[in-house]
Amino acid sequence: MSGIFVIIAALGALIFLAYRGLSLLLLTPALAVLAVLASEGGPLLASYTQIFMQAMGGFIIQYFPLFLLGAVFGKLMEASGSARVLADGIIRRLGPARAILAVILSCAIMTYGGVSLFVVAFAVWPIASALFREAELPKVLIPATIALGAFTFTMTALPGTPAIQNAIPMPYFGTTPFAAPGLGVITGALMLALGWGWLEYRARALGPGYGEEEAAAQARNTGSAPSLPIAAAPLVLVLVLNLAFTFVLIPMMDTSYLEQPQFGETDIGALRGVWSIIAALTLSSLALVAMNWARLSKELSETLDAGAKDSLKPIFNTASLVGFGAVIASLSAFALIRDWVVTAGGDNPLISLAIGTSLLAGMTGSASGGMSIALSTLGATYLEMGQAAGISPQLLHRVTAVATGGLDALPHNGAVITLLTICGLTHQQAYKDIAVVAVIIPLVALAVLITLGTLLGSF
Repeated sequence: MSGIFVIIAALGALIFLAYRGLSLLLLTPALAVLAVLASEGGPLLASYTQIFMQAMGGFIIQYFPLFLLGAVFGKLMEASGSARVLADGIIRRLGPARAILAVILSCAIMTYGGVSLFVVAFAVWPIASALFREAELPKVLIPATIALGAFTFTMTALPGTPAIQNAIPMPYFGTTPFAAPGLGVITGALMLALGWGWLEYRARALGPGYGEEEAAAQARNTGSAPSLPIAAAPLVLVLVLNLAFTFVLIPMMDTSYLEQPQFGETDIGALRGVWSIIAALTLSSLALVAMNWARLSKELSETLDAGAKDSLKPIFNTASLVGFGAVIASLSAFALIRDWVVTAGGDNPLISLAIGTSLLAGMTGSASGGMSIALSTLGATYLEMGQAAGISPQLLHRVTAVATGGLDALPHNGAVITLLTICGLTHQQAYKDIAVVAVIIPLVALAVLITLGTLLGSF
């Protein structure tokens, strides 16, 4: 039991110190090595170089193109003015009477199109603030409204989303970004409906009024902004190309060469999803530049450079969590935790998969980090359990993705902290509503997903 206590203490220290603002790049290897020392007194340097760094490097090798291209695409959307035009267009068409829904949808469309949730938060906040002020809605609801649109159903549930949370399960289960599309749509719609209903209820309960007195947000100089169709076209293109490469173009290719040692002795089933997103984001970025050449040409180099730099911190933070998880998984005490997680759902592996992934996402404060730890240590086990129980890999994929989108949004989550900072609010003022729409409701939707998947199978 002492080994289990060490693991729990290491995870607790990770949560606490990350909340205090310490760098994950320093925390994760330090706590991983301390866990080895405290539990088994094992070889510290070997645990760092041969386990931590190998797992961290493997994650970067596999997923860096997705982080890089996603960040560059988001930066191009921001620099061209397309992100702002999309948000403004949706909000204006729905009007102040539907201000909450307008902000949710503007965030959802941009994140579903591949724009980083951080970019979305920065782009939508000034417009949301002005609209909430005009509609006399409480400012304290803005963070939860943005979180619902950016952190929930478009990140984990909707089929085809280019979010990294939807990409990580693919090589483990041999699936595509469109795994279990019917169940994904139902789950996403449930999150949207319940979250929107809660925010409307809270707006009525709090009563009219923006809240604190402050100067109205100054309108930003948009320069020569693109039209709404031009702004939306790259997002549509991401989805269309993702579909085309996944189901038409890549299956037409002769990929038998992948069996050769120099290509990893793999098959297209393990790579199709990642290849599809890489191709879709690359071509959509090129199209975005072409359609906005006059707006981007003067600062294109700086924009691309900024996007590339923006990809580094997220992937290294996530990869360092994967390395931490690999070291923890190497400890003998982890076998006891693994055995408990695997049997937690009884005869239903979907439940144990959801529990394990959710807990690790909550412990690390990262959906992608928690998912990566769970799948790198137990992915093969869950796949075998699912096959034995007649559960399709597509359903395992969707349950894994949705399970990461609940407990990850606990107070120490970096995106939550950033969002509150952008809005000028504290946890005490605004986190309650974030917890409802980004933690509680996704967990309810996860339970519904597992129930429907168990009864009906994958569709």
